Amino acid sequence: MASVLTAKPPAAPATSRSGAIILARHGEPALSRKVRLNADEYREFWASYEVLGLKPGQTPPQSLLRLVGECGALVASTRLRSIESAQALAGERVFERHEMLIEAPLPPPRWPKWLRMSPKMWGFWSRVWWWYLNHHEGQETRRQAETRADEAAAMLIRLAEGGEDVVVLAHGFFNFMIGRALKARGWRLEWSEGYKYWSMRRFVR
Repeated sequence: MASVLTAKPPAAPATSRSGAIILARHGEPALSRKVRLNADEYREFWASYEVLGLKPGQTPPQSLLRLVGECGALVASTRLRSIESAQALAGERVFERHEMLIEAPLPPPRWPKWLRMSPKMWGFWSRVWWWYLNHHEGQETRRQAETRADEAAAMLIRLAEGGEDVVVLAHGFFNFMIGRALKARGWRLEWSEGYKYWSMRRFVR
């Protein structure tokens, strides 16, 4: 009687593991916040903030330097403060720059000219008006920015799929929005340093 040969079942494919995604905020820009402004002056302040680079004499934290040295991909937004932050961390290393990662707009409410506040307070109220009341003055809306944040999250996930960590040098609030998009895609926040300059938030699958 002929024997029946049973083929061995194929080996299960090795489980691939994505690298982490580290969302880092840029360093301190070269623009003093020790002023009090009305709404129109804050618009000018924010326009300057968007084009200026870093305040001289800063030293990036060693923890972030180490992560950049070990990561598989380093990306930055196209704003000068982000590019200079990435350069301070990477030296001669080449890194990608994406307009997709720029900060969400921050038009202030059209309040009376006699009302003067610090840039920090204007930033807070401008973000509230933009986020909850759809005040955008013809710029990007919250819904549009959320779509962009989801696209950015998808791009970063693709970069992390090779198994190496990805470090992003971008902006405080838009990093927050990318973090929300990552969570919606099944990633979790492993640890956070908040949103101060040079701070990091690490996401893992």
